Amino acid sequence: MSLLARVQTCRRWDPAAYRPFLIDGRLYGRIRQNLAERLRGFPAVFEVTDDAVALAASLDSFEARSAAVAEVAAVLREEGEIRIWRDEFYPITRRWGAAPELKMERGAVPDFGVRAFGVHMNGLVQKADGLHLWVARRSLTKPTAPGKLDHLVAGGQPHGMGILQNLIKECGEEAGIPPDLARQACPVGALSYLCVQPDGLRDDICFVYDLFLPEEFEPRNTDGEVEDFFLWPMAQVMETIAAGEDFKFNCALVIIDLFVRRGYLTPDDPDYQEIVAGLHLPD
Repeated sequence: MSLLARVQTCRRWDPAAYRPFLIDGRLYGRIRQNLAERLRGFPAVFEVTDDAVALAASLDSFEARSAAVAEVAAVLREEGEIRIWRDEFYPITRRWGAAPELKMERGAVPDFGVRAFGVHMNGLVQKADGLHLWVARRSLTKPTAPGKLDHLVAGGQPHGMGILQNLIKECGEEAGIPPDLARQACPVGALSYLCVQPDGLRDDICFVYDLFLPEEFEPRNTDGEVEDFFLWPMAQVMETIAAGEDFKFNCALVIIDLFVRRGYLTPDDPDYQEIVAGLHLPD
């Protein structure tokens, strides 16, 4: 196994298994073939052809689209088509900062293959013997990736909330980091990927932050989503990611970006160019 293999995991999907999901003639997502056929049963909401699924042209406002899709999602949930339900809405847009076309139940987002946004924060500690990274183990009761290794702080981006506001909230819930300390997190970029995961097709943008924490800091989970925390030297983190899939797939991608930015992965690595290119979707 290798770091490159972790990057390639975030690129695996079969276009033939999906139909484009269009809003006003523009691509917003990708719907698996069997679900596309089921959506023929909602002609007031979706215009379904053999080649694409389009949101009905009569739904021409954020409110109308959101309400109509919410009704369909509730039916699909009852039928078992949507397997995970979060009671949380995501904004549906192709570009962060643009007005969303609608809001959608978070659990339905991978089924429609629409873009989602989230925050990931590397919790770093500089010790005398080098840089260390806080690693969290996800709760065994999490609906996605239970028991996988994770960032100190990470979370999806809800509708109606700013990125920094969400990061501060997640810092408090997941690691007991007070707001004044969380605000010191430095934004260091954004990563993107498109791949199949057990919950569906993930088309995600991760906004990445670094936060250097004092050596005496001890994370404390408050929302029940973390089993345990570990403070690992970077060499151990790199070895674990390269060896297999102990880390949640997108966390591995974000940490590989950290390796590149901090110089732990250099152009002398024969996979360097492919790894760096694989951290971002093509435009």
